[in-house]
Amino acid sequence: MNMPAQKRFLVSTDLSMVPSIKTDVLVIGSGVAGLSAALAAAETSQVMLVTKSELAESASRYAQGGIAAALNDDDSVEMHVNDTLAAGQGICKKDAVGLLVSEGIERCRELIDWGTPFDREDGHIATTMEGAHSCRRILHADGDATGRAIVNTLMDKVRQHRNIRIQEGYFTIDLLHQENECFGALLQDRSYGRLLQVETGATVVATGGLGRLYRETTNPDVATGDGYAICFRAGAVLEDMEFVQFHPTTLYVAGAPRFLISESVRGEGAYLLNCRGERFMNKYAEQGELAPRDVVSRSILREMHETGSTHVFLDLRHLGEELTSRRFPNIKMICKDFNIDIDRELVPVRPAAHYMMGGVQTDLDAKTTVARLFAAGEVACTGVHGANRLASNSLLEGIVFGHRAGVNAVACAKESKARVMPVIKMLRSHAERVAPLDLDDTVMSLKSLTWRDLGVFRNEGQLENAMQTIARWAKYVMNEQFQHPRGYEVQNMLTLANVIAKAAYIRTESRGAHQRIDFPQTSKDWERHVALSIHDFESDEDSLF
Repeated sequence: MNMPAQKRFLVSTDLSMVPSIKTDVLVIGSGVAGLSAALAAAETSQVMLVTKSELAESASRYAQGGIAAALNDDDSVEMHVNDTLAAGQGICKKDAVGLLVSEGIERCRELIDWGTPFDREDGHIATTMEGAHSCRRILHADGDATGRAIVNTLMDKVRQHRNIRIQEGYFTIDLLHQENECFGALLQDRSYGRLLQVETGATVVATGGLGRLYRETTNPDVATGDGYAICFRAGAVLEDMEFVQFHPTTLYVAGAPRFLISESVRGEGAYLLNCRGERFMNKYAEQGELAPRDVVSRSILREMHETGSTHVFLDLRHLGEELTSRRFPNIKMICKDFNIDIDRELVPVRPAAHYMMGGVQTDLDAKTTVARLFAAGEVACTGVHGANRLASNSLLEGIVFGHRAGVNAVACAKESKARVMPVIKMLRSHAERVAPLDLDDTVMSLKSLTWRDLGVFRNEGQLENAMQTIARWAKYVMNEQFQHPRGYEVQNMLTLANVIAKAAYIRTESRGAHQRIDFPQTSKDWERHVALSIHDFESDEDSLF
């Protein structure tokens, strides 16, 4: 059973009273992809950069381990490509991977030239090892704060650029679209609820991930999947949405956020131990602690089940205080806040939702299936990650395809002709309800459902239950107009949970991060992609279309 699709912004009521502004290129999102897109587009055009929170708040900022690039003499583009393809388990698009790795070198050198404070050893850029890489190629900054360092570098340039207008605290309710063409967005001021229409020659969606759909996640509060949902409602294809990556090691302490313990910790030699104090990864993979993320996550959960424990442990005690202080100062500080001394005590960890390998289908130029609409970063599916993302390729994808999105959006905007803005259908006001919706309860219920039924292990019964349950909730949540963006976030979360469930239901095999316990084998017949658009839900008898 599928969720009623949302009818929110089709033709009906004129919003002519809503203020409207124009810009050449609209960029939605302020992670590394959005910032890179804005900088590239601003070289020749006027850009409006919109973010629903503060400019600095994005998943990119919390990326610890680093950014992968074949810069060392003992490395090569071919080796990096091969590692990426191996991690992706037959689903990667080879041309996209080749572009990612080759252009990634140029983009990383650009970051270096712009003053990004990457760590150095003997005057050279330092690199480290991470799981499933064949050599040390991970650039890092401030030990374990690479994302923050890169974001700060890009933000400084964005703030200084005279062609970029920054609009903080504006939530994108929906894209303005008609006949498979996008020509702007409808925004809402998070502080006052005021609406604003933005008319543009081209739009770049770079809104990051959707980890907040899950009870256990490393993602910040802003990662509610809004970009996927607005593109989906505009008619764009979502691809590979069954491939949700679960990071193996997040801090597991009552009252603590699910703080990411970077893969580079294991890259530097940390061990995984079960509750009996035994190393266990060699039972599951030849690479041990440096196996791909999907393998490590499943191994941890199996070990937890076998030992009846809620977590396992990371052991850094043998690494030495000098190394942990230099390489992992942020991790050390967070653990200390919860009275864990990583140099003398074991760190309790377990898997959590971390990254969406799928997303809005794009080509090598970041174009979606909707005219004048581009996507970049985690929200996009370029095909570089396949069924399981190689560690530290995410920041790389953001700067490479963010840059390409900005350049190509400018070319598109210059060719775009003026269009009459469409009329917009707004639904009934939340205030008309006799019994107000409890959105917090809806979100908590959804998070529990996704963690149980759309988690590391899935089966047909769980997926059917998820779709049926979401359909019931959607009947009273989806067809609603809200006074605050939180309501629209909940609608987006319901939309995406249903898409993930349907994609996972369709793929009757296990591959990479997608594990069907009723179809445990990997099938050669499934070396293909699951692509879904809103039109695939129109035949449902409950559909609102």
